Amino acid sequence: MENRHITDQQQLLADLARQGARNRKETAVVVSPGISATPWPVQIKSHVSRNVYNVRAVIIGGTGSIPVEMGAQTEATNLAESYLSEGTLSAGTFAIMFRSGQKNVFYAVP
Repeated sequence: MENRHITDQQQLLADLARQGARNRKETAVVVSPGISATPWPVQIKSHVSRNVYNVRAVIIGGTGSIPVEMGAQTEATNLAESYLSEGTLSAGTFAIMFRSGQKNVFYAVP
């Protein structure tokens, strides 16, 4: 069993090397021991400045149901946009937000 696990890992690394970074679809967050990185869905409410937006948490129900907003608005930074130019996400866009240090961050490609 152990040899199969090593072979599977080697195959995964070989596949990643062939595909390159542009095809990776993953999220990674480094956290302190004993702490978890809990993401939650948010909806973009408005643009603040550059790549910073006002967002509001939502609860996603069953298929076909409308997400229900909860809590107050908070500011979050979109890591998919440059901090040197104005952001272009429209209000109503949904994203997954994480808390990283003292900042709320999300990644949504415009």
